Amino acid sequence: MPHVAKDTGIISAKVADGPVGGDARERYHAARLAHWNALAQEGDDRRGWGGYYRRRLAHVCRAFVAPGCRVLEIGSGLGDLIALLGADNAVGVDFSPEMVRRARERHPHIQFICADAHDLGGLDGPFDLIILSDLINDLWDVQEVLEHVARLSTSRTRVVLNFHSRLWEPVLAVAGALGLARPTLHQNWFTVSDAVNLIELAGFEAIRHWEEVLWPLGTPVLAPAANRYLVKVWPFRWMALTNFLLVRPRARRRSTTPVVSVVVPARNEAGNIPQVFSRLPEMGGGTEIIFVEGHSKDDTFAAILREVAAHPERRCQVFQQTGEGKGDAVRLGYAHAKGDLLMILDADLTVPPEDLPRFYEAAQSGHGEFINGVRLVYPLEGEAMRFWNLVGNKFFGLAFSWVLGQPIKDTLCGTKVLWKSDYELIAANRRHFGDLDPFGDFDLLFGAARLGLKIVDLPIRYRARTYGSTNIQRWRHGVLLLRMVILAARRLKFW
Repeated sequence: MPHVAKDTGIISAKVADGPVGGDARERYHAARLAHWNALAQEGDDRRGWGGYYRRRLAHVCRAFVAPGCRVLEIGSGLGDLIALLGADNAVGVDFSPEMVRRARERHPHIQFICADAHDLGGLDGPFDLIILSDLINDLWDVQEVLEHVARLSTSRTRVVLNFHSRLWEPVLAVAGALGLARPTLHQNWFTVSDAVNLIELAGFEAIRHWEEVLWPLGTPVLAPAANRYLVKVWPFRWMALTNFLLVRPRARRRSTTPVVSVVVPARNEAGNIPQVFSRLPEMGGGTEIIFVEGHSKDDTFAAILREVAAHPERRCQVFQQTGEGKGDAVRLGYAHAKGDLLMILDADLTVPPEDLPRFYEAAQSGHGEFINGVRLVYPLEGEAMRFWNLVGNKFFGLAFSWVLGQPIKDTLCGTKVLWKSDYELIAANRRHFGDLDPFGDFDLLFGAARLGLKIVDLPIRYRARTYGSTNIQRWRHGVLLLRMVILAARRLKFW
């Protein structure tokens, strides 16, 4: 019979496992079942390195626990990791009856099930977040287990895996000999590319990967410095104890046809309003246009009202800002949006409205969950972007790609597309980043990255303005962007 086994959150050293009888898979299972039952009977596993290490893992995983989400940990051991996540609806699974018995005693508010990771057919899914922590190092057939995980997932499920780096094999062996770590049996050792290959074979795709834990002891000052900062930068990240992977089920086209809400922030854009109606196509199950006028000095608001009255065939809503900035305008529009898919179209029309169906298709096909327009791939038209603005955009694209862990070539393109259900989760977590962003772009990008959404860049041809002048103040807004890079680094990278 196959097995579930895991390092129960404790850093571990390898010991020899001997034959038990039967074929290789049965011997493998029997040896690990006896091993983990025996370790569970030893009692509290928080001695040595394990307590601090497990708390650090929980701190990392907690970022992906959205309000109301259903969490599953496979190979939950004594249940301490999943208990630290604070999820309202949590389920732990382990193959060791003794581990499950003790987990239920320690954490009676969490449901623990005794089951084999290779055979999860009796488990009721789906789950929003599935965690495999220090598990794949100890499995007989990782691909088979991941295929079971896929059956417990939806397109919105996120799977977090972490597994030890082989560089630490001798260190863990010494730690076990000194009694600082619990022993394990013979382990699988995977590179990140090995693990990515397995998750792709099982029907998943990687969103991002990163390294954690450079110093596994809870040493004051040293542990936070090493594990929050040093482990995230070269060359120290290559020395990390554990590799993390955030993955999602492979992209699938949505079966339903969504209504699309396009928010059009408009300040001093009166001359462009008629073109919004003539050039913006209908998409999906229908297109709603939401104008948000922001303290214009020309007759933008009157122009909007005139065009809305002249086009009764179009679904429209019109609002005037009481707050300031494009970010406030976007939030106002999204708050009233009735569609399933949310888009932003700047009223300067430097991003052609005719390109929006490409964004729709990228989201509807499942290739991305947050579609980010990119102006820096195709040649720019005429005076569409001044030289220092171009330099700044390239710099901030590189900076935010490093911070967010996903490639973002252009952070300030006004056109961004996401599902309303994801936006609502971003809005619920907005307090995590504060209210620093006047543009609205980073509020969405940071929130999407923290939720683990798949961010996809979509190149467009950026056009020169035909009416009015830019509302961007190059140097003042550049300083704000630097502040946001620092904020994002603190809240997403070094945390």
